[in-house]
Parts: sequence; C-alpha cells; structure tokens
Amino acid sequence: VKVVESGGGLVQPGGSLTLSCAAVGIKFDYYNIAWFRQIPGKEREGVSCVDGYEGKTRYGDSVKGRFTISKDNTKNTVSLQMNSLKPEDTAVYYCAAAPLKYSGSLNPAEYGLWGQGTQVTVSS
Repeated sequence: VKVVESGGGLVQPGGSLTLSCAAVGIKFDYYNIAWFRQIPGKEREGVSCVDGYEGKTRYGDSVKGRFTISKDNTKNTVSLQMNSLKPEDTAVYYCAAAPLKYSGSLNPAEYGLWGQGTQVTVSS
C-alpha cells in the first residue's frame, strides 16, 4: 500500500507545473488526499487537500488562487496544478492519504500514508 508522486522538476518563475499522485493498493474514493511541502529545516506545510466524501477542497494561504487540486477516482489519481510559480514555492512536495474518519484538513497529523516526495525547484 503506497502513494507515489510524480511531475516535479525545474521551472522558471511564473511558470506552471503539474504534480500527480497515484495510489497503489488503496482506492482514493475512500480517503482524504492532501499535498504538503517541506523545505529543509522547516516544518511541513499544508498546500492543498480534497476530501473523499464530497470532493471539497482546501488551500494554504500561500497558494490560494495559484494552485488547483483535482481528483480522478476512475484513474485513482490526484493532481496538483501549480501556476504562477514563485521561488518560494521551491520545496519537496509530498502526497498523503487519510481515512475518511478525519475531517480532511491540512493538519499533517491526520495523514498516515505518505509518498516519498518529488522536488519542485522554481528558479531562473
């Protein structure tokens, strides 16, 4: 059972990138899925999440209006479309899954299944 991120890379400021999270051994229908990011030496930051019941989405203040999370239950994937990227978006991005008994928030303590992370670097 795992989740696997892909799509990271190097992009110029103002550019776009799409991250994807694929599930192995679980169905995303029954989980809340979130994206977090972390810079070395700093706490993990909640980026966005989508709950499993109604598909409600939430975003961290620093990415509102620029990032969009979407879930495809038929493909069992969750994507994070990132636009207008800034150097401060540089981080390792993690996908995480939480059972539906949780509220579907950006609290990392709710999430028990984590991917290995994918590096996003925004630089000219």
